[in-house]
Amino acid sequence: MNQHSHEDQNSATGQGPVYTCPMHPEVQQTEPGDCPKCGMHLVPADTAQAEGHHCCHHHHGGMDDQKPAAADGRYDTVPGGYSGAVYTCPMHPQVRQTGPGSCPICGMGLELESAAMAEEGPNPELVDFTRRFWIGAALTLPLLVLSMGPLVGLGDIRQFFGERASLWIELVLGTPVVLWCGWPFLVRGWNSFRTMHLNMFSLIGMGVIASWTFSVVAVVAPGIFPEGFRDPAGNVPVYFEAAAVIVVLVLLGQMMELRAREGTGKAIRALLDLAAKTARIIRDDGREAEIPLEDVRAGDRLRVRPGDKVPVDGTVVEGRSSIDESMITGEPVPVEKTMGDAVTGATINGTGSLVIEAGRVGADTVLSQIVEMVASAQRSRAPIQKYADKVAGWFVPAVIGVAVLAFLAWALWGPAPPLSYALIAAVSVLIIACPCALGLATPMSIMTATGRGAQAGVLIKNAEALERFEKVDTLIVDKTGTLTEGKPKLVAVLPEPGHDEAGVLRLAATLEKGSEHPLAEAIVAGAGERGVELDSASDFEAVTGMGVKGTVDGKSVALGNLKLLSDLGLEAAELTGKANARRDEGETVMFVVLDGAVAGLVSVADPVKETTPAALKALHALGFRVIMATGDNERTARAVAARLGIDEIRADVLPADKARIIAELQAAGSKVAMAGDGVNDAPALAQADVGIAMGTGADVAIESASITLVKGNLDGIVRARRLARATMRNIRQNLFFALIYNALGVPVAAGILYPFMGMLISPMFAAFAMSASSISVVTNSLRLRAARI
Repeated sequence: MNQHSHEDQNSATGQGPVYTCPMHPEVQQTEPGDCPKCGMHLVPADTAQAEGHHCCHHHHGGMDDQKPAAADGRYDTVPGGYSGAVYTCPMHPQVRQTGPGSCPICGMGLELESAAMAEEGPNPELVDFTRRFWIGAALTLPLLVLSMGPLVGLGDIRQFFGERASLWIELVLGTPVVLWCGWPFLVRGWNSFRTMHLNMFSLIGMGVIASWTFSVVAVVAPGIFPEGFRDPAGNVPVYFEAAAVIVVLVLLGQMMELRAREGTGKAIRALLDLAAKTARIIRDDGREAEIPLEDVRAGDRLRVRPGDKVPVDGTVVEGRSSIDESMITGEPVPVEKTMGDAVTGATINGTGSLVIEAGRVGADTVLSQIVEMVASAQRSRAPIQKYADKVAGWFVPAVIGVAVLAFLAWALWGPAPPLSYALIAAVSVLIIACPCALGLATPMSIMTATGRGAQAGVLIKNAEALERFEKVDTLIVDKTGTLTEGKPKLVAVLPEPGHDEAGVLRLAATLEKGSEHPLAEAIVAGAGERGVELDSASDFEAVTGMGVKGTVDGKSVALGNLKLLSDLGLEAAELTGKANARRDEGETVMFVVLDGAVAGLVSVADPVKETTPAALKALHALGFRVIMATGDNERTARAVAARLGIDEIRADVLPADKARIIAELQAAGSKVAMAGDGVNDAPALAQADVGIAMGTGADVAIESASITLVKGNLDGIVRARRLARATMRNIRQNLFFALIYNALGVPVAAGILYPFMGMLISPMFAAFAMSASSISVVTNSLRLRAARI
């Protein structure tokens, strides 16, 4: 709130620009960055107000793309107040419309913006393309046999029908393949030239139409061609089979991509299916009724019967039971729930009956957030994709230029018939240069990596996080709940001469039995674990900042820190040294006083997670400088850091201090990741280049982070780093394969080898090669499924 006020004041006094989120105008800051709520790039407040709310609910689409969409409405056609399904492009999130279709910029099929809108049943675009593919394949097969029979050992089938009739049969077979089966690609290609957003469909459209148009004219009016174009019978060679094969192969590639994306949709639907379909509401008059889940409202009282799924996130108001939360945490052991405990939607109730008060419903539940996180990660594109877009931007015109030059060169200097050779060379160039492999390079890797991460308990909110995390060199970790269990435990009881361990612990635990302080709970729990029976205490009194006093077995007992000893007038120099030695180990030490004399010490600590030491060692090996930032005192922080081998510490820090420390490190040139789990970590998580939230932590921390670790252990960061490295390496490999393939294929297709080797690639073989390029990219991307992270 203070930050917000400060920023508003800055704006009012004109001290500098204020940046805000187009989707969350309440988010304001004086520096550019990303929205901590949705991850969208912040824009100057006056710009956001002028543009309105046209921007979509996407992460990191790139404001360069979004501004024109918001300004002229060319790409965002969703009316204000519309609440139905919205379709968007995975590559260009500024494209939004109310129905399915293809992206006007890149031609890619649009996807649902909200995973919750996903419907049962197959993808209609996949059904349509599958139908076009099989019809196209059925017509193309006899076309290939007719035109290429001699090449495949079937003899010259044309002789059976006659040369002229065979050409008309080829026209009849090939035309539906081009004009109906390939119609979606022709439309996309036309749109790409109309909008001057040249892409792979620009090349496909040109290649197919060039082949088909030439062939139709050759059949219908062969006489208009020069004598050198015609055979002795007066016929001109045609290329219907090349155009048809191109269409069928491109349809096959599109089907592969759509099936991969449908697999993602199925994963999201499987997540949605984890939720209960109905809830049992308790009316004000006590009657119970079954209602659809979407009718539940925050504040409703709901009955959760034994074995039922918890319908929504809420709080237990009545009953006791154990709940299987493995869906959220991955931990197989059920968690005991009593009055006041939080429960999560889609987790499974055990043998007890509970009444819960609905807290978060609909899209606000943890399950829905996970669904949207997966969906947005699948949709988002890494900044590296911008390079691919730029490459495609100059590559397409360059290829068209090469095709024109090849046509002219063959037409002017080629062997007879020169125009026929010229057309073959030009069409081959257009087909073999098709950058569909380039377009697949990043989305396929990101899609596969996101699924692989989810399997390993690493939820990636957006693709940009993967690229940024690969470059991070500094990791800041919170102590409590991140390095440690986050829950104090009794670790030692040190009795003075004349007292035994059980007796000292009995006094301390009996006195603390009625207290709700975490340290008190640790002492009482420790006594229970050691089998110490507790008595009852009277005259209980909590002394603020010192400890507690009371009467046990008719004797005066006190438990507290050095201040309490001073207050009681006790000197304990030797014990102070012993206590400080324990504090140097990161423990909290309390003195037990019986009838005015110290009877012993009890020591409580927040134990380090079992996985932390090995994880820190692995993080160092992966090139991280590890800094611990904690609100604890410096002595405790140093003790933990020394034991774990942490590089630096920042102790006694407030939430705002963590964000400031990160900003200072960034100003010094460091790429910083922050790992935390509490509400107090949210500002730092938002400030960091990559925020990493523990899935066991607070919702605001999870929302502020780019990566969420389901189990909340540091070894999840190790897996995330390895996944980031593997993913970016995979993307670079894909881009290399696609670009090198195109760079080598274009001159060969243009006929550069013909003068030396007599070698000229036909359009059909160019189409096969183009398809092989896409398959190699998809196959390479799928290797991430088996990545060892």
